[in-house]
Amino acid sequence: MRMAKEEEQQWLAQRIEEGLLTDDNRLLWEMILPSRLKRMYDVLSERTRYITILTEAVDDPHNQAAVLRSAEAFGIQDVHVVTGAAPFEPNKWVTRHADKWLTVHKHSSIERAIRHLQQNGYQVYASYLGEGTIPLEQIDVSKPTVLLFGNEHRGVSEEALALADGKFIIPMNGFVQSFNISVAAAISLYEITKRAKQVAGERYHLSLAEKKEIYEHWMKLSLSPRLRKMVERKMGGRND
Repeated sequence: MRMAKEEEQQWLAQRIEEGLLTDDNRLLWEMILPSRLKRMYDVLSERTRYITILTEAVDDPHNQAAVLRSAEAFGIQDVHVVTGAAPFEPNKWVTRHADKWLTVHKHSSIERAIRHLQQNGYQVYASYLGEGTIPLEQIDVSKPTVLLFGNEHRGVSEEALALADGKFIIPMNGFVQSFNISVAAAISLYEITKRAKQVAGERYHLSLAEKKEIYEHWMKLSLSPRLRKMVERKMGGRND
């Protein structure tokens, strides 16, 4: 929705005072309508790195894309990926450009991915249908959490299960035993993000430094390729 001129100036002044809009990125934000800046800011304010997703050998491009789209819809900023038999090439018709607003991290192996996340303070919970699982709603969200989903047919690997901090299952009451990965990811994110917001409080949201970095990247994405290159040159060649 378009803002009145006075409202635009007040909003911009608030973001400058906050430290999100600065002289360093003035060239960017002066090229974008304040209403567009505000829309991106509102989305950014709900973004989180407290909860993230890790996929292992998810081969189907539709499933890859659907997971990204669900992550974006629920405010997840980071998605971690370990490829399998097929490359990570999400179907663009399914993502609807949701992936361009995300930070996708690719890892060379499931061991490196899990170790990296654990070393950065995350607990990793793998979606699993076997023994030793807990219901999704019983995952402790008092600490940063990764939800791990495996291959469409084989599920999470034995190596990943051994490295994970825990295993979870989505309780079901029908004859079928499992959901498609894209559905499972969406249900899991809805439940986990809802509880984590309540439990983590301010820890759930991005820091100012994280917001500024992502916001600058998003502002660049809002420009045409020609304008983007021009801005990057004038800003000292920074290329996100």
